[in-house]
Amino acid sequence: MSLLPRLWALALSLSLIPAVASRHESLFTSSVSYCADPVALFVQQFDIEYIAHNSTIFFNVSASTVEENLYASANLMVNVYGIQPINITLDLCDVLGGALCPLPQYNFVGWDWLALPDELDISSQVPGIAFKIPDLEGYAQLQLIEAGTDTVKACVQATLSNGWSTNQIAVEWASAGLTLFALLSAILQSWGSASLAAVRLLDLLYLFQVIVSTAFLDLNYPVVYRSFALNFAWAVGLFAGSSSRSVQASIDNMRHKTGGNMADSNTGSAVSLVNRALSPYNQVATVGSADASGDSGSSFSTSSFGGLLAVPKSLAVTAINRFKRGFVTAGDVQTVTTSSANVLSDGIPIYTNSMHVGTANAFMTVFISVLIFAAIAIGILALLYGVLFLLARSNPTRWSRHKEMYPLWARAWGIRLGLIVLFPVMIFAFYQWTLKDSWLSVLLSVILLLVVLAGVGSAVFFTLRTAKQSRPSALYSTPQHAQSLGPLYMPYREPRFYFFLLVLCLVAIKAIFIGFAHASGPAQVGGLLAVEIIYFVGLCALKPHPTRGADVLAGYLSLTRIVTTGCLIAFIEAMGVAAIPRVAIGLVMAVIYSVSVVVMAINILLHATLYTGLWRRKPTDSDEATLREDKGVAKDETYLDSEKGTPTSAPSTAGWRPSAEHAPSHARYDPSSTMHVRQQSYDLDSTTGLRTHA
Repeated sequence: MSLLPRLWALALSLSLIPAVASRHESLFTSSVSYCADPVALFVQQFDIEYIAHNSTIFFNVSASTVEENLYASANLMVNVYGIQPINITLDLCDVLGGALCPLPQYNFVGWDWLALPDELDISSQVPGIAFKIPDLEGYAQLQLIEAGTDTVKACVQATLSNGWSTNQIAVEWASAGLTLFALLSAILQSWGSASLAAVRLLDLLYLFQVIVSTAFLDLNYPVVYRSFALNFAWAVGLFAGSSSRSVQASIDNMRHKTGGNMADSNTGSAVSLVNRALSPYNQVATVGSADASGDSGSSFSTSSFGGLLAVPKSLAVTAINRFKRGFVTAGDVQTVTTSSANVLSDGIPIYTNSMHVGTANAFMTVFISVLIFAAIAIGILALLYGVLFLLARSNPTRWSRHKEMYPLWARAWGIRLGLIVLFPVMIFAFYQWTLKDSWLSVLLSVILLLVVLAGVGSAVFFTLRTAKQSRPSALYSTPQHAQSLGPLYMPYREPRFYFFLLVLCLVAIKAIFIGFAHASGPAQVGGLLAVEIIYFVGLCALKPHPTRGADVLAGYLSLTRIVTTGCLIAFIEAMGVAAIPRVAIGLVMAVIYSVSVVVMAINILLHATLYTGLWRRKPTDSDEATLREDKGVAKDETYLDSEKGTPTSAPSTAGWRPSAEHAPSHARYDPSSTMHVRQQSYDLDSTTGLRTHA
């Protein structure tokens, strides 16, 4: 295997199977929220970490109790993948020698390391896989229940993590690096209209966008798959708000001044705002009940805390006073209940907020990314034209023709850029229209969508008009069309040039389902699955690509999308699939997509400009003789060298893409393959590699 696929496979393995690192196995709180309106307990910071190898707890807590004469019991419940290994209730009057009876009005602000008593034996209660599985789904819930009235005075939930995740910086950089490599290869090869490198660039980016879009649906995704999809968020124009906080703040300010009233982008963890019926919570705990609904595993009993219950009251009071500080007010910890307005629903809201991008800010973030992307592209195209202009002045014989063809080449790249941004722009524009937030965001979404559609739509119009007024072969043989409009139809055989219409229509339908049907997960899954099946059937029936290998690759990617879209059925909430099977399915989907990315990396490398000359077999004398016999060419006929412009006994083989009427009925041609043609039939343009009739 070549170097690039090896590096990509290594990066993916780092994502899916975390490498052994020089750190201890631990579990820690990753977010904290109230599960009921706070009455007696206010929490500002709640960082707790359990280190397995020495059974030690590190805590950094800032909290205050404010109610007088509160006699309460405490219920501690731990939920991991919908299973409750811990669910106990303690009377605080029996804990720490009665130091918490009644609950003292103290402000706790402090941190420390505490070694847990051997009697607790937590290591035997926590399975080893909990410290290794990526994107652990679990949380701990603490409730204070007033004695006598059973009123909930406090309810705090903290999600748990072990530090491992399928969302890895290495994968983000590897995928971006692969795309950059494909882009450079496409630029170098795209002067010839039949460039496979440019086609593979679009295929690669669409694959990344599909991975991201499958995490946009109204489904109960396992955290492990959502984290995997976050690796490719850049492909749809989403970048972490934590790295561009000023941009998100500007968007928030703009929305509020133009009628927007939705929540701003957050700086903390979005997990605390996730709907409690979804991962990583996997159930709605019954606040005020010691026994929350759900599956229960083995539970600790109060006897396990015998060492803690026997602590003298004087020692406990000393420990409490150690962290006594001045009064503090409630911080950014939010209350999240089933009736809260700040709950994040599944789909785009959870995905974007996981990147610290507010739900209402999603389109504007993509809008700004597209503007930056367009500005960079225009700058590069202008720079290349300036270089070509100077070269044409210094050496007109060699570079004048390239200068004349440059506008066509630039237009082709404009179409490619439009095809790249079309899918994400449609998704987020449609979704923005359903939010009814800022009128300016809606206006900008309409303008951007119209601009992109106008760019791609005009290319479609001119392509169809040319095919109707002349014939499809003119699209391939005329430089003005092939060089400027080629990105639409050049990947397909001349008789199947129209296949791009099916692709564009299906992309638009997918965007409609994702953007407009975001309130119905089953409708989204059903629509996307139908679209993928239609594409696969059309692909098998029409065989649109010029080579069998290209059809096989397209079929493989199509089957990948069908299988992974079918897997999404398990994430529909109404299906009621348990957390652990959903996590397993999410891991399978991540592996399937990872393999497809590796396949694309290998394919891109094979067609890279640097290796094309090394891997292409030069025609031998016997090959030339065989082709002469197939075409009925006399042995003493002469040809024109398309690169040097001089007569030669060997036919020119540079850059020509045969059309259907010149191809033998038994053959299907690779656009990069060689082809022997007679001079008296037509010449070859040395700049474009296209046919020009003599």
